[in-house]
Amino acid sequence: MILITTPGKVGSEAARLLAERGEAVRVLARDPAKADGLRQAGVDVVEGDLNAPASIDAAMRDVKSVVLVSPAVPAQELNVIDSAARANVARVVKITSRASADSPIARQRGQVEIETGLITSGLGYTLLRSNFYMQNLLMLASGISRTGRFGSSAGAGQVGFIDARDVAAVAAEIASSPERHTGSMYLLTGPELLSYADVAATLTAVLGRPIAFDERTVEEDKQAMMNVGVPEPVAAMNAHAVSLIAEGEAAWLSDDVPAILRRQARTFQQFITDHLAAFS
Repeated sequence: MILITTPGKVGSEAARLLAERGEAVRVLARDPAKADGLRQAGVDVVEGDLNAPASIDAAMRDVKSVVLVSPAVPAQELNVIDSAARANVARVVKITSRASADSPIARQRGQVEIETGLITSGLGYTLLRSNFYMQNLLMLASGISRTGRFGSSAGAGQVGFIDARDVAAVAAEIASSPERHTGSMYLLTGPELLSYADVAATLTAVLGRPIAFDERTVEEDKQAMMNVGVPEPVAAMNAHAVSLIAEGEAAWLSDDVPAILRRQARTFQQFITDHLAAFS
């Protein structure tokens, strides 16, 4: 049995891919009704809360591998790691991002705490450090469809955007065939570095109408995220993280996705084409 700790964009896709392979897969969900599509795909969906160790222990029954993917709250993910250790789970595939103990971004500092807890737990582990998800741009889709423009404080900085579906595919591959990946850390990116001006140019080409990019301040970025429902503390952290793109924070690429999946990572053009309705 493979346990996936949340049914978000990466967790749900990883569960679907594993079920298609015939793997026994379980997803822990605070609201199982919202994951009914996964149940219909053959996934065992169980109710649980990452703040409630007893519910994690129940979900850990007969589990051999864990895909640890959540908003990366240290206390919650360390609960999962502790539960996996109690259950003698063989390995944990940790979905993570840039981790830095001295980062001004709380999420990056939290990732260090979680990764350290996993490495010192004695469990077999694999770390998957992803660049910015292409799916994050879906928050801008309705505004782009209405106005034909979008803004960001990223300036001219470049990003090795990664499609969350590729992160899920890598996680599924490693969780089902983990032996040669134990103790490894992989960097997950798409095949190209893109600025937000490049993003606008790709949108223009795929949508067939002009899409403009406007440079914004960090405060304007924060407010834009809050306008689409992101809580203020999260919006502030995310806006700060986006502003660091202008300083080169996300200007890195890796060949780890094609090396593991034996195919190329999805391009940004493919992502936009697949989500055409959202931007139209």
